[in-house]
Amino acid sequence: MERKILKNFIEWMSEPGRKPLVVTGVRQCGKTYAIKDFGNRFFENLAYFNFEGNTALQSIFEYDFDVTRIVMELERYSKQKITDGKTLVFFDEIQACPKAITSLKYFCEDRSGLHVIAAGSLLGVVIRKSEISFPVGKVERLQMFPMSFEEFLMAIDDGRSLLEGLSNYDLRRALPEMYTIPLQNYLKLYYVVGGMPAAVASFVQENDFEKVDQILKNILLDYGDDFSKHAPPSDIPKLGLIWDSVPKQLAKDNNKFMFSHVKAGKRAADLEDALQWLFNAGLLHKLECVTNAELPLSNNANGTVFKVYMSDVGLLRVKSGIDASTILEETPLYATFKGAFTENFVMNELVKQGLHPYFWRSENKAELDFLIEIKNELMPIEVKAEEHTKAKSYGVFCKRFSPKKGFVLSQKNIAVTNDGQTETLHLPLYLCGKMLRLP
Repeated sequence: MERKILKNFIEWMSEPGRKPLVVTGVRQCGKTYAIKDFGNRFFENLAYFNFEGNTALQSIFEYDFDVTRIVMELERYSKQKITDGKTLVFFDEIQACPKAITSLKYFCEDRSGLHVIAAGSLLGVVIRKSEISFPVGKVERLQMFPMSFEEFLMAIDDGRSLLEGLSNYDLRRALPEMYTIPLQNYLKLYYVVGGMPAAVASFVQENDFEKVDQILKNILLDYGDDFSKHAPPSDIPKLGLIWDSVPKQLAKDNNKFMFSHVKAGKRAADLEDALQWLFNAGLLHKLECVTNAELPLSNNANGTVFKVYMSDVGLLRVKSGIDASTILEETPLYATFKGAFTENFVMNELVKQGLHPYFWRSENKAELDFLIEIKNELMPIEVKAEEHTKAKSYGVFCKRFSPKKGFVLSQKNIAVTNDGQTETLHLPLYLCGKMLRLP
């Protein structure tokens, strides 16, 4: 399956001042597959090293950080020649060998001609540990996510055809039904399957939702195992409580994250370290509130008022106990969760575009779903799960702050309106990933 991150890998490969590349991302989002695919396609050979449970490999890094020695022993270990410009060295599950993480500094300083990529599950957690000597300034960082909706479409023949048809389409005029109907259906399928590559591959090959569900359930079980293996012992029970509370918190009318809703009597002081662990692991995304919409937004964020979203909408569905048919047939039960699924989807799509969204709330309780900043401009985003697009809070925000451009995402077709000084682009939800490409 084609992943958009390949473009980033190619750009990194050609950089003259290239540093080792560290790829982070939630477990099973496709890091190993994507990097191996890149290595096999663009290098004469791929030198792959997996540190997980491999004491023999780990021991190579225990003696010192002499890169010449390390490479020589890696050659002996892998029984292949490692050559600058021709070999991609891939250190997988590097979190299992902290000294290998430290060694990246010396690869940068002493062997910059060699292409080195490191990746690993829960690497985002490990590199934040004070006892890990992370080579700040000596590596490049790249975060990978589950497959976006566009990547999901690319994995499906008809979906790829739709994307090709849209590639030169003027996304400021309404789409004909030859696009709207299949894209609406594919979006529902994406809510069911999500973007975890194993689930997507299973769906494409077998079209069996029971098998998709089993894959997603196993991934959730693996995440639970990670709690006990990698989290501080005192946080393990808390992680489970928070993790289980997320679907319920999202389904609330006011879906602001409440520590008291994790467990009665629990306060922020009791749970915030465990919650941060889940953010660091990439399992959850945090959406902070701003009341003063001035640039930069990061300076105006209220760290105590926030919402929490899961990293993948398919995992959210299974975690919520929602059957595939509930979404595909749009049963009455789906209405309870549709808003949460839609917001989670949009949040994920924004993050996958490299954005850091916030939400805005005024003193009189007007609330805007998402607020982003691009090139020193504020862009408000209102999200509607249905065709109803009347957005009072969006209007309040535009009247107060007069942004040049904003978006309303819904089930309706493309339209352009003007709200005072603000040009509003009404986009169907399935075009969320194309927002930044619009003029």
